[in-house]
Amino acid sequence: MAFRSRRNVPSSKASGTRRPSTKLWGIAAAGAAAVTAAGVIVSMATGTPPATAPSTSAPARSTPQASDGSVRKLHGVPVGYPHTRFGAKAAAANYVTVSGSSRFLTDTDARHRAVAVMAAEGTTEAAVRKADRAAGAAVDSLRGDTSKVSAKKTVARTGVLSAHVLSFGDHGAMVRLWTTTVRGSATGHATPKAGFQSVTVTLAWEDDDWKLKDSSTSTGLVAPIDVRQAANVPGDFADYVPDAAEDPVLSGAVDQRGFPAPYGRDERGARAAAVSATMLYGDPRFFTDEGWRHQMLAATAASSVLRSVRADTDSTARLVVENRGVGTDGTTADGSRLVTRTAALATRSISYSDQAASVELWTASVGGLAGGDETQRPQVAFLRMTVDLLWEDGTWKTTAVTPSEPLVPSPPAMREAHSAADFANVGGVSDAPATA
Repeated sequence: MAFRSRRNVPSSKASGTRRPSTKLWGIAAAGAAAVTAAGVIVSMATGTPPATAPSTSAPARSTPQASDGSVRKLHGVPVGYPHTRFGAKAAAANYVTVSGSSRFLTDTDARHRAVAVMAAEGTTEAAVRKADRAAGAAVDSLRGDTSKVSAKKTVARTGVLSAHVLSFGDHGAMVRLWTTTVRGSATGHATPKAGFQSVTVTLAWEDDDWKLKDSSTSTGLVAPIDVRQAANVPGDFADYVPDAAEDPVLSGAVDQRGFPAPYGRDERGARAAAVSATMLYGDPRFFTDEGWRHQMLAATAASSVLRSVRADTDSTARLVVENRGVGTDGTTADGSRLVTRTAALATRSISYSDQAASVELWTASVGGLAGGDETQRPQVAFLRMTVDLLWEDGTWKTTAVTPSEPLVPSPPAMREAHSAADFANVGGVSDAPATA
């Protein structure tokens, strides 16, 4: 299978200008590998990109913690999580994503039904009032520069970059999320804006599921948008309005090695496999831990491409750690910490059969070093990719990825990017979000 990688990425047809080149530092590897790692590596590596490629058979999966690695939806809300830290992370992430979605913010009835599903016992009434206030406050951000909000043209997407479990027990959990949001309208002349938030979610374990007990939101770390990416025009976001794309759904279901449990043989399962591969390629262990990287590749890549993927990603990982002076513990000699993360903002199904599928993802990838050198400060790159998958060994495996034009929002209004040192607490292995 040939892997396709565009190194000079033009701007959208609507803008009529050329966008600065975004180099995909040679990860054109299995599934989400190419673009996800590219989103991180674009801020991490320098020099000549290695050749593209991917390929070998994956080992058998161990017994998963959930039966099929999926959750079900009730009134648009994912429910049915494992009683684990991974499950708590997934519930927190999904509830924050749902609460920031266009339908939740613009449709009162849909919002109230969703809150009733999410809320812990005895908290529904207060949660409804809180959600209504948040929706009212979000109206201006969804209008763009038009006179009123057009619900069908709104862009309201949330990606989870980091998830740290503050506490966990039999009856409850608390999770702190670092999120990036994109809000605006696909009409008018104002490009949707990026935002960053820190959200602390308190969960209760009730009726064999995680329920939302409370949440609080504050200003999150602001990562500057990669200097090689220019903002798109509003019309370019039309593929990610409510009826055109779906929010990613995280399950928190993993096997004994911590990799995603087998996916269902349906379109939802294919989307989830594409999202998980994307997020795993954004993990810092991709660069620093060869054993973990090889196990992850075996868990996500099709046997026909695994050998080449392994060779190519080994080369890319060496390039990054050598150029940045990063050791196997993820730090440099001066104590700076490697920070890499990828969040999926939305998914679109391109094609599907019970043997093969293609999924388009819109992602935000952060890469850099947290420390005293501001020239190494983590940056965010907004990318699109098409992930091709096939059904193999009882799950979906990635076979190819085609990077396409970036889809870049405007920077956060009136907010300066944080210093490099401020990112030290969001890039560690334990802060990784749950997978889909």
